Amino acid sequence: MIHLKLIFKKVIPQKYHLWAQQICSVFKSFWYFGYKLSCPLCDGHFRKFLSAGVKPRLNARCPRCGSLERHRLLYLYLKNKTNFFKDNLNVLDVAPLASFQEMSKKLSNLNYNSVDISSSIAMTKMDITKIDLPDNQFDCIICYHVLEHIIDDEKAMKELFRVLKPCGWAILQSPVDLNRDKTFEDSNITSFKERERFFGQKDHVRIYGRDYKDRLEKAGFFVKLDNYVNELKPDIFQKYGLMKDEVIYFCVKPDHKNS
Repeated sequence: MIHLKLIFKKVIPQKYHLWAQQICSVFKSFWYFGYKLSCPLCDGHFRKFLSAGVKPRLNARCPRCGSLERHRLLYLYLKNKTNFFKDNLNVLDVAPLASFQEMSKKLSNLNYNSVDISSSIAMTKMDITKIDLPDNQFDCIICYHVLEHIIDDEKAMKELFRVLKPCGWAILQSPVDLNRDKTFEDSNITSFKERERFFGQKDHVRIYGRDYKDRLEKAGFFVKLDNYVNELKPDIFQKYGLMKDEVIYFCVKPDHKNS
């Protein structure tokens, strides 16, 4: 499958890449069809998921929609623990996953907008360290595995806090090394090779430690660490191909008028 993807990129003009990816996804859906695993985002059924990650994880990526373990957990969390599918909400999605964006746009209760500085599928091109929107705009913000890529993450967190409505909530997820007390970052580490060596991925600029919660709280959020994945029954955990260590960072903007 990796070789097929490389051939698509080399042979097919860039303007047709999305079309080619969709064709490839259909092919993979048939190739991996089965009933051992399911993806809640695209409702696909598969005998196995694809591997993914710098250090490949087995059964990680959905063959049809490309969702990873964290995206499938996000869907289940939003459905079972929040008002995302029920109430009328203004939603901001940062660096959207295509399948999650398409699902969200179809929900009649959501006024959905996605942003990213470089993504070809984001609805608006925007740098989240300088969000060109008024204060208190959104009831909900989804920001998944983005902040570890941003040099001035403190500014990005403050901007996300600013555009969130009082009492609004955000899920601000980043990879966290729970064995680290403090976040490791070094502005002198700039090359892709060095960043991959020190931060685990060439486009990461830090490794968050357990103080990630403190950094979010410094921006103004009330932060709840939710071990929702541990509430799931083993058969559900296996069915959706989830990860045991994924803690949800559920962040709320306090309403100081009522505090």
